[in-house]
Amino acid sequence: MNMALPSEGPAPAEVFLAEETLLLGMPQLCLAGLSEVWLLKELGHRHWMGLAQLAGRAVPDFRATDGAPVYAAFRALSVERADFAALGENDRLTIRTTICRLTHTQCASRHELTCEGQPVGTVNLVSTFVRRAPGGGNHTVARVALEAFPKLMTPLMAPGFAGESLAARAATFRSSGAAPEAQFASAGLVESGCVTFDPCPAQDFNGAGFLYFSSFVALVDRAEWHFDGRPAPLATTRRREVYFHGNIDPGERVAVRRLKDEQGARERIHHYRLERAGDGLPLADAFTQRVF
Repeated sequence: MNMALPSEGPAPAEVFLAEETLLLGMPQLCLAGLSEVWLLKELGHRHWMGLAQLAGRAVPDFRATDGAPVYAAFRALSVERADFAALGENDRLTIRTTICRLTHTQCASRHELTCEGQPVGTVNLVSTFVRRAPGGGNHTVARVALEAFPKLMTPLMAPGFAGESLAARAATFRSSGAAPEAQFASAGLVESGCVTFDPCPAQDFNGAGFLYFSSFVALVDRAEWHFDGRPAPLATTRRREVYFHGNIDPGERVAVRRLKDEQGARERIHHYRLERAGDGLPLADAFTQRVF
């Protein structure tokens, strides 16, 4: 991987991090082409390593002033213009990553995907730095600002950097409940189904002990499969936008509520909400366009 280290002095608003081409095989693929869950895990790692570069560090070992570990928790993601079904075994996927600091606590990365020069999707990730309270679990997570990064510049980022608009849409949804676009809006948010899952610590949690952000997407896909019945038409993601609100501890269950699901001949649009089953705390809202 080619990594461009930050230069001396103030960091630019948008920093080019890496471009790499991967040969696709079984770990990266699923029945319908490129595995979205694998992709999110890969891009989450690139985002985390990019934060280390922004801070001028070899590895992303961030600590609060009292020595407590600090992590980058994802607050929002978007998948745009995806054509994952076009990818298969032995294809070469190129990932071009850029990253930017949005605020004192938030950073965003953009990952442009191409195959043989043809675009196959773009993924945007927005994260915030968090820490647990001393002796606490995932219910005690709070934001924290780090001083390891260069000072924010004006303007904060290159014009049109998508992370800013994604972060703004997520903030608007949390304050008003407004869907990212009219096609995802639900009339009164009437629940039409609910399924509960018991995430597995060995499969669904990351090394920091959090239910990993890619597992939220996997649970949405499992809920879609559950509600569809058998046999279900094979669908792939064209667009997806997820806003993350909270997390769970190992042993807790997740309720996935279907608030909207409209299916046509060639596509479906749905809005699912994930909640902590024990107390109903919202964990995430996922808005998805899938194509058959």
